[in-house]
Amino acid sequence: MTINRLGPVKNPVGRPVKWRRVASLPQVSYFKPAVPLPMLDEVCLSVEEVEALRLKDLVGLEQEACAQEMNVSRPTFQRILGSGRQKVADALVNGKAIKVDGGNFELALRRFKCNDGHEWDVPFEIMVKTLPQRCPTCRTPDIMPLWPLGLVKAQGTWGRCRRGRR
Repeated sequence: MTINRLGPVKNPVGRPVKWRRVASLPQVSYFKPAVPLPMLDEVCLSVEEVEALRLKDLVGLEQEACAQEMNVSRPTFQRILGSGRQKVADALVNGKAIKVDGGNFELALRRFKCNDGHEWDVPFEIMVKTLPQRCPTCRTPDIMPLWPLGLVKAQGTWGRCRRGRR
């Protein structure tokens, strides 16, 4: 609950978002079968679903270790993994494209730079609590995040997937 000038206001969103830690952004964000584009349907995988598939199926970690890597509970990891696997299976069996887009995630390390040229990394655990306010070397407040701009705490809607045929 928050308070504004008119009094207490209930949070319309419900529980606060718990950001999922992702080691890096996928290098490729679109996969397409050999089907003409106008006839193609899409399945949209979130960045955290791709990370769950990477950790469990590619790296081969146990679910508990995967959950710790992503900073979520084991049941939450299982839900993310199951959703990702279902979408990939749908795409493979039904000849759909896979688009990687959106999600509730934070990169494991975020690089910052101040106007004096100093650069430093801030780990995920610190970023979810508070963003850096000053350069740790020269203490200037004139700092900015480096690549990828605009993707810190990229929540759900930074892209839309095509649903159905075009």
